[in-house]
Amino acid sequence: MDRIVLTGLRAFGHHGVYDFERAEGQEFVADVALELDLAPAAASDDVADTVDYGALAERLAAVIAGPPVNLIETLAERLAQVCLADARVAAVEVTV
Repeated sequence: MDRIVLTGLRAFGHHGVYDFERAEGQEFVADVALELDLAPAAASDDVADTVDYGALAERLAAVIAGPPVNLIETLAERLAQVCLADARVAAVEVTV
């Protein structure tokens, strides 16, 4: 398996257990590492044969900016689900 790693994705969200975290919000920083076979994309040199990480970054930022959750674990799981929605992604590691 190969890896695509996005680091330092920043977005503003209102996650947290405490009222002030949800009221004031804060910037969240996420890293994701995708495991997938990059041979088809390397052979074709076509973005359609890989994960478009620009579009993925936008979807991840939308999750961070979206409906609030109490736990970072829940946010990380939602980010992982976005990554795994692409059938080419075999595994993902998320850091928030």
